[in-house]
Amino acid sequence: MSSHIKQKQGALALAALGVVYGDIGTSPLYAFKEAFTHGMPLTEANVLATLSAFFWALFLIVAIKYVWVVIRFDNEGEGGVLALTALAQRLAEDKHIRSSWLVGAGIFAAALFYADSFLTPAVSVLSAVEGVGVLTSGFEGIVVPLTIVILFGLFLVQRYGTQKIGGLFFGPIMVVWFVSLAVMGIHSIVQTPVVLHAINPMYALQLAIHEPKLAFILLAAVFLGLTGGEALYADMGHFGARAIRLAWYGLVWPSLLLNYFGQGALVLRSPEAVSNPFYMLAPGVLMVWLVFLATCATVIASQATIAGAYSMTLQAARLKFLPRLNIMHTSDFEKGQIYVPSINWVMLVAVVALVLGFGSSSALAAAYGIAVSGTMMITTVLLAFIVLHTRSRYKMVFLFVLGIFAIFEVLFLSSNLTKVESGGWLPLVVGSGIYVLLTVWRKGSQLLDEQRRAINIPMDVFLNSSFADVPRVSGTAVYLTSDLTLVPSALFHNLKHYKVMHEKVIFLNVTSPNVPYIAESHRLQVEEIAPNVFNIRVNFGFREETDVAAALSQLPSPSLYMDPMNTTYFLARSTLVDGLGGLNRWRFAVFSGMFRQAESVTSSFNLPPNRVVELGAQVSL
Repeated sequence: MSSHIKQKQGALALAALGVVYGDIGTSPLYAFKEAFTHGMPLTEANVLATLSAFFWALFLIVAIKYVWVVIRFDNEGEGGVLALTALAQRLAEDKHIRSSWLVGAGIFAAALFYADSFLTPAVSVLSAVEGVGVLTSGFEGIVVPLTIVILFGLFLVQRYGTQKIGGLFFGPIMVVWFVSLAVMGIHSIVQTPVVLHAINPMYALQLAIHEPKLAFILLAAVFLGLTGGEALYADMGHFGARAIRLAWYGLVWPSLLLNYFGQGALVLRSPEAVSNPFYMLAPGVLMVWLVFLATCATVIASQATIAGAYSMTLQAARLKFLPRLNIMHTSDFEKGQIYVPSINWVMLVAVVALVLGFGSSSALAAAYGIAVSGTMMITTVLLAFIVLHTRSRYKMVFLFVLGIFAIFEVLFLSSNLTKVESGGWLPLVVGSGIYVLLTVWRKGSQLLDEQRRAINIPMDVFLNSSFADVPRVSGTAVYLTSDLTLVPSALFHNLKHYKVMHEKVIFLNVTSPNVPYIAESHRLQVEEIAPNVFNIRVNFGFREETDVAAALSQLPSPSLYMDPMNTTYFLARSTLVDGLGGLNRWRFAVFSGMFRQAESVTSSFNLPPNRVVELGAQVSL
């Protein structure tokens, strides 16, 4: 590998530290202590069993499953559960396999991801600020107010594109964080080296055999150390598999293990430290510095989660799981840097409510984990489907490995479900609510398209009619349509009101195939269906900005040149009426509410506002 490539991979690995590993990197703040919060006796055997469980869980689920196996399965270079769902659905369609259950599972996993994105900033920042209470008991009263102030600041700066700052500062800060984790862990392990025996998996197995109830409860705490592992796959499109693996194996994984083992060594020496073993690892003189560093790390972890929620929203809207939303691009160079105002403010309200409602990271930890474990298990199921229906000489090996992962993930999910009464109900309720919104919008959109197709007449019938005798006026008319085989209602309304057609007529269809990006050579498909009448299909990947005007400016034929000042875009604005059709009353109410809140086509497709004409149409669902 050349020095230039090595430097590039090193830079990508550094950037990945600041975006990908923030969530899992801050797990030592709360994961280990949670193992002894719910009744597990603090004995040497139990400490070694806990450390053994952490070691092998990180090895199997993160180091092997995500960093080595899952990351191999990308959708045109992109990862994440929706990208994986799109890949599985496309494969199912090619094989003529019913895919509704795949889509349903993928949508539910996306809903759980949203629930997790509410919990992560709350539990991460709160656990870091709780270090103030460790400094002195007099500061305990300001933990919640200070957490809320930090969260307000975090969400308020989102509109400015904080990933610009992240590229310069987040990576280096996380390097300092992980090095600090390792140094504190080594200092403690040297004093009590017996904890290194926990690398032997027999300690965890013996606990499972002799104390199955304790082992089952322990799994929920161990899983807290895995949260954020799914971000490795979700963010692979930004950094690539090689950079993510380099950062994990080179710094993140060793630092996490050393810190967990250091916490275990500390509680063996000083059992009272189990109340907050992470902060008590540090010498008193460095405590203030550690609290500050931990707060920075958790803000970075929260930023990564917030950015992930934005990206998920963009993908969901492109795949028609959500209505069009106002999505602002915060960079002139990076399409992935976006800001979604509506999602930002909903998240802020939800996160602050969680902090006020639960009040401590331990209370929030009970709600944490169910959403992530559910997402991880669905990811394994989708991957198993893809592997099963693709040709590979290693198919059986992959299926066997995925089967092992599935066994552990079922156990993790089952263990997390024991926390339903103490707060685990929250992500289930939130995830179920979001799942309803996503599925209702998808079903309603499909019915709306069907009704529009029923109203409009076939294009070939229109072309064979007397439309050629209609008077023409100068200029270009662009009619947006969801189906190029049908004449859009906006054209009929235009003929009804003005009795004329434009000199050049374009029927424009904007599509978002189940791929993240579209090559420029496949961006436009043009067909002349009559003299000066064209069908144009514009393709955008679900990770791309839908800029119709910019795409049309690239039309190759001189005869298709569109003078921006002499081009008018015609849209049909639908008014929904409850016809007791495919949606029952409550689903219709939900869909119509979401429909009214959808961003206008003008803004969503980046059409010039002063060149758009909207014509109304009533649709019964």
